[in-house]
Amino acid sequence: MDNPIATLDRPGHRGAQMRYIALASLTGILTGAVGSVFHLMIDRLQTWPHLLSAYVDGASLVVAAALITMCITLLAVYVVRRYAPEAGGSGVQEIEGAMQGLRVVRWRRVLPVKFFAGIAAVGSGLVLGREGPTIHIGASFSAAITDFFKVSEIERRGMLGAGAAAGLACAFDAPLAAVLFIVEETRRQFPYTFRTYMGVIVAAFLATVMTQIIGGTAPDLSMLVDSPAVWMLPAFVLLGCLLGVLGVTLNAGLLWTSAFAARVNARASYLFPAIVGLAIGALFIVMPMAVTGGDSVIKSLAADGAGLKILLMLAVLRFVTMVTSYSAGTPGGIFAPMLALSMCVGLAFGEVMTFAVPHDAMVPLAFGIAAMGGLFSASVRAPVVGVALTLELTGSYTMVMPLIATCVTANMVAQWIGGRPIYDLLLEKTLMQAGIDPRKKGEDSTGLA
Repeated sequence: MDNPIATLDRPGHRGAQMRYIALASLTGILTGAVGSVFHLMIDRLQTWPHLLSAYVDGASLVVAAALITMCITLLAVYVVRRYAPEAGGSGVQEIEGAMQGLRVVRWRRVLPVKFFAGIAAVGSGLVLGREGPTIHIGASFSAAITDFFKVSEIERRGMLGAGAAAGLACAFDAPLAAVLFIVEETRRQFPYTFRTYMGVIVAAFLATVMTQIIGGTAPDLSMLVDSPAVWMLPAFVLLGCLLGVLGVTLNAGLLWTSAFAARVNARASYLFPAIVGLAIGALFIVMPMAVTGGDSVIKSLAADGAGLKILLMLAVLRFVTMVTSYSAGTPGGIFAPMLALSMCVGLAFGEVMTFAVPHDAMVPLAFGIAAMGGLFSASVRAPVVGVALTLELTGSYTMVMPLIATCVTANMVAQWIGGRPIYDLLLEKTLMQAGIDPRKKGEDSTGLA
């Protein structure tokens, strides 16, 4: 009996391959266009504290900001709960579940909810990334297209991967990392054929093209450092060990806080998001570097640096604000906040190394850049993506060797101490809440005997 996956890529199927690539291209164009507008609106809205300060100041400004963020958070949570509960959070786990046939992408509901509630939540100052919504938006466009243009089940799953890659590429202007994300993160769910793989590449490429045409809205995190000496690589291995532990701790913190929020909400439905909104809004005025997705935080720390105590305080604050913001139940991702948190940790580690091993070659920023990939690798468990994403975001190609050392070490340490990929954990949580046996995840994702 022929393998249905292999059959798709026989030479006689060139017409079907071209049709599939055309659909993937449409997905990339739509995702890049809508995702860019999504990002532009967030960038515009996040200036609201500055506008507010023109009318009030002092304690009144703090109170007003707290109330504004609280109201926006509550509105976003209400819209998500009322119209599309699966639109809360990142959405990556929803796409992985859909690739396995365990979740359904209700694109008619997800698209408007993810777009408008995501703009409100991320723009309000909550510590959330814009990449999660754009990944979910991209996959939702894929689902819509495959509904209109009938495709096989394998092609449908491949299109979901193409849409997710387009969303990530649009968010970070990082098409290579987006392709690798599908290859590495969804390796158990994605159906590998010539056409599905090419579809992912084309969708990510065109989404990036659209992003750059519309306005280059991806974060500009360009930062250059000299290539660290080979004798410094053990220090990056040590940093990887630290980040491996931190990544497992972060994943546990996200799950614990989500469970705690669920218990609080069971008693008072909107109490937890209200408290989170109040706290984040106040911090937006009192300590703005502790909130928002973190693009500006990364750029500021990379340019100006900070003392060790400030960096450690920021790391603790951003850890807490990240896990609580995600658990509030609004749309939003974890990649960007993770990068900001890791920059704080990496720079702090670099300051300690500079003190312990005084040498002109010890540049704290090099450790900050390496940490961006390392924490991602430890949490998501995708070291190749961690290396590629950091290189594309920063342009610091002199950091290839330190990044590999950090990311591989962080990934291994996370594995050795019992950590699991964050999206596996989030998907299991989602499936259990839906009454679906998570053990089905272990079945053959191709559906073949």
